[in-house]
Amino acid sequence: MVDAETATILQQELSAVILLAVAAGVAILVGRMRVPFTVALVVVGLGFAFFPDFIALDISSELILGLLVPPLLFEAVFHLPWPRLRMEMLPVMLLALVGTLAGTFMVGYIVNVWVGLPWLAALAFGALISATDPVAVIALFKSLGVSKRLGILVEGESLFNDAVAVVLFNLALAAALGGDSLSWSHGIKAFVIIGGGGLAVGVVLGYVVSALILRAVDNPLVETTTTLALAYGSYVIAESFGSIFGIEHFHFSGILAVVAAGLMVGNLGLGNTSPSTRLTLENFWELLAFLVNSFIFLFIGIKIHLTDLNSENVLKNIGIAIGAVLFVRIVVVYGLNMFHNVLQPARKIPLAYSHVSFWGGLRGAISLALALTIAGSGAFSDEVGDTVRFMTFGVVLFTLLVQGTTIGALINKLGLAGKSASEQDQQRHQAQIYAHQAGRRQLEKLGHEGVLFREMAIAMTDTYDLDIAENSNHLGSHFEAHPELEVSMLISARRDALLAEQSALLDLSRRGLTSADIAHELNVEIDHRLAALDLLEERWEEVGGN
Repeated sequence: MVDAETATILQQELSAVILLAVAAGVAILVGRMRVPFTVALVVVGLGFAFFPDFIALDISSELILGLLVPPLLFEAVFHLPWPRLRMEMLPVMLLALVGTLAGTFMVGYIVNVWVGLPWLAALAFGALISATDPVAVIALFKSLGVSKRLGILVEGESLFNDAVAVVLFNLALAAALGGDSLSWSHGIKAFVIIGGGGLAVGVVLGYVVSALILRAVDNPLVETTTTLALAYGSYVIAESFGSIFGIEHFHFSGILAVVAAGLMVGNLGLGNTSPSTRLTLENFWELLAFLVNSFIFLFIGIKIHLTDLNSENVLKNIGIAIGAVLFVRIVVVYGLNMFHNVLQPARKIPLAYSHVSFWGGLRGAISLALALTIAGSGAFSDEVGDTVRFMTFGVVLFTLLVQGTTIGALINKLGLAGKSASEQDQQRHQAQIYAHQAGRRQLEKLGHEGVLFREMAIAMTDTYDLDIAENSNHLGSHFEAHPELEVSMLISARRDALLAEQSALLDLSRRGLTSADIAHELNVEIDHRLAALDLLEERWEEVGGN
């Protein structure tokens, strides 16, 4: 006989299996439709509201922030190249720090005046709604071939402003619980300590894993497990820092710790691993990101009950909140990007990038999790908590269902979609040549080894030769018609060659044929060349090379 506890566990397992199956089905469907995967998940999640007993998972703020957000952040920065991020650090930090701080107070002021929320509750809402979530947008960027610089700007802002928003939200909540006012001096001091400490925790743990474990151990399973432990461990250690050392009510930013740790592993640790381990790591984190994203966006839909939003007063408050968020986003994005262009005229941000940054500022998991936190905090009355929660739900739905479904059309209208028909044709011919060459080599090998009769192998390789020659002729004619594609092809080939050089140096160092110091010195030189190549590619994109 199954006891109650076992039955509950089985129900939760069944719910998780159902959500995974739904996510897989949605992924298949959106592959045939022009709808972002994450947006489709939210819509499906909304449908679960009509079957309240179908999903037995406890969707709490702790589940979202503590279990789902760390691997999602880690995977995002895992693939974020530090040289490119460093070049864009000024505009990214302007939006993430100044923009989030200004947005918090501006949105807070508007909802305080127009909705009537208490000042600290309005600040808490302004903070939580300032956390952008570009998952759907970044996936669309990749499919459309948007410039890497634009992707870095949008993703970089999101990674850092999430942490800023969480810190500001917690400060407002703590002030409300303590019955105090939130002063500028106290807020800035607390932010520097909490944010700086989180970065320090992430850097130290990320360096230990990257420089010691990933370099010393050559086991894909162990190294992959270590990075997973790092993603969660950096978050937990930062958030529990005070408890570990006996300091009550003291913690660092777990989100910034995860971001720093992921940057260390992605830019230092991967260089210390073998090619097979690197492939295992990338495949593992790609799968985990898919699973986490699936759960998060289904949870968003499940947690938002449309019936709760179906009243005149609630809809009015949601309309005010949406208007406030859009107005403040316009002021922040265009204002700070113009300010950046004055500071760095040589690296101006095009106006079209500002359009995409404004409209691509979606809200998602972190905003939802923070809104759910208010309900059980005791900082505000139930009525105030419900108002903040309903406004958050409304803004999240609007950004995902309206902005998320139209951002692709905006990118195309602005001419920022990099994969033109001519470039797709080029890549198709190149892929066919590459694949045919691999097939031809395998047939030759089988012929030499006697697995195939030599005459059979020759006849089959002759067929491959005809296909390769045909695609090569098409490619030559294509380049004559579109000479601008040669530059991007040369840049791509040069980058591939430099990465091959780094892989060869790593192999030499592992086999003891060259010292670690010399390998590191030469790797640094190659890193500089890759950075210069990235800059060249960026300039080419900006002048319309695509």
